Amino acid sequence: QVQLVESGGGLVQPGGSLRLSCAASGFTFSIYAMSWYRQAPGKQRELVADISSGGSITNYADSVKGRFTISRDNAKSTVYLQMNSLKPDDTAVYYCKATRIYTYWGAGTQVTVSS
Repeated sequence: QVQLVESGGGLVQPGGSLRLSCAASGFTFSIYAMSWYRQAPGKQRELVADISSGGSITNYADSVKGRFTISRDNAKSTVYLQMNSLKPDDTAVYYCKATRIYTYWGAGTQVTVSS
């Protein structure tokens, strides 16, 4: 069955870093575009970053440009989100999404930025 499992979330102080991972299984990961979304309490889910199937094209929300980096390892069927210079406004549940003909979502991982 299809699975997307996020990991790497947690509590971090402002200015700190986290690296999220999303391990995929049950589908041909290498032909799917991958995205990271986030949803803060009381807010709509928003796109954070996405990456093409081959990894050559990336796109970022303005709020994270220069701080976050999305990458993927097709041999490991995993997509990553390196998050640096974290701010309290980055606090949210982070989800990965796979998109091609079908769309698959992970269950999310909590990121809390607080002193």
